[in-house]
Amino acid sequence: MTDTVATSADPVRFPDGFLWGAATAAYQIEGAASADGRGVSIWDTFSRRPGAVHNGDTGDVACDHYHRMDGDLDLLAELGVSAYRFSIAWPRVQPTGKGPAHQPGLDFYRRLVDGLRARGISPVATLYHWDLPQPLEDAGGWGVRETAERFADYAALAGQALGDGVDMWITLNEPWCSSWLGYGSGRHAPGVTDVGRAGAANHHLLLGHGMALPALRAEGAARVGITLNLAPVRAATDHPDDVAAAQRVDGNQNRLFTEPLLEGRYPTDMLEHYARHRPGFSVVADGDLDLISAPMDFLGVNYYFPAFVVARGREAEALRAGFCVAPREADAVADDLGVTAVHRSEQPRTLMGWEVDAPAMRDLLTGLSASYRLPPVYVTENGASFSDYQGPDGVVHDGERSAYLDTHLRAVRSAMTAGVDIRGYFVWSLLDNFEWGHGYSKRFGLVWVDYPSGGRLPKDSFRWYQTVVATNELPAPPAAS
Repeated sequence: MTDTVATSADPVRFPDGFLWGAATAAYQIEGAASADGRGVSIWDTFSRRPGAVHNGDTGDVACDHYHRMDGDLDLLAELGVSAYRFSIAWPRVQPTGKGPAHQPGLDFYRRLVDGLRARGISPVATLYHWDLPQPLEDAGGWGVRETAERFADYAALAGQALGDGVDMWITLNEPWCSSWLGYGSGRHAPGVTDVGRAGAANHHLLLGHGMALPALRAEGAARVGITLNLAPVRAATDHPDDVAAAQRVDGNQNRLFTEPLLEGRYPTDMLEHYARHRPGFSVVADGDLDLISAPMDFLGVNYYFPAFVVARGREAEALRAGFCVAPREADAVADDLGVTAVHRSEQPRTLMGWEVDAPAMRDLLTGLSASYRLPPVYVTENGASFSDYQGPDGVVHDGERSAYLDTHLRAVRSAMTAGVDIRGYFVWSLLDNFEWGHGYSKRFGLVWVDYPSGGRLPKDSFRWYQTVVATNELPAPPAAS
């Protein structure tokens, strides 16, 4: 793959009917953490742990979307998107994670769905974007099978209440983050550092998806799928140890999810790797993989950056090969895999430190299509954080973001031309928001949020994407500012 995908100045047109969208997540934007009987989530708890989140930030207020929903829906209508991907906060629907539905919570999402439909925008609902009710975590969280069963109950309640209005249901967002960051490295809620529990969480999250699929369909759900955060994983050198390290990371990041979902099995090399960690994948029961691999209506793919690794102890060789090596941080998952993440010294990066590599997105999508029999694919997240600020003219000039989106949309279109059945694209994110462990220090939005006042201001990238959506076409790439 050459860089022509990222740098071509030719206009690029998308097929008629291509779904243009924007995405958010409940804990990141809603606020109103204790309003109307909402229960406590693991992120409410984790964000109060000293040192867990930058600046001690929490999602208590966030963007106050709970009270500003109508204005935010008007922004979506102004943007012109045909779909909006939002997530439902499980603790709003079931404050303790089980039992009957909590009506005020359902009422909020009913108003949201109805408001989208009134504006001609298709609702795309994610059932789980990381906000597990704290009582379920206290009972074992995703490390135990019961949580998957409770998730299926919750899916049925949400489907019954909203199924006539939601066009697409996403069961889980990025289960890798929930399992390996939440229970392995401890960087995300609930902040556990136990590789064995992370493996068990990996399986129970996928089992929850498998159980939720028929529960939603029984309530008349139109289309159901899952969203995975996937990345091409590459060895920094061709040394056998680095190649083997990249294979392990690919197994952990990608194949522990794609193979059970799309092929009905876990990768043998990863089962062997994690056999010494208990409970790990010893929790897999007869019939589980049949549930997990039941046909989906679509696959959501989130892409942000490629991964480069070397085997632990070969950092000096990576430096000689032109890579940068960040200071080592405690990470039980990377330690267990025996790898060190590196990045290319000459490659541009976002404010998150993530490499900007649009051709790698094409490689990821075409590689998936070559490896598996895929259902239709939607890019359910793609975006970037840069050093945004409101200038003296009162405008946020974020040309870097527009350029980033342009190159990545060109990669999407190139993958489509190569035969990948991609039906839509959702930019991350509509609004600046609570960026998990980074708190409010990183901005991904097309819309600037002034957190003290809650005010909204569309950025230049909002206007750029607005034009793309309206014309179904990418113009010549904008210059970064």
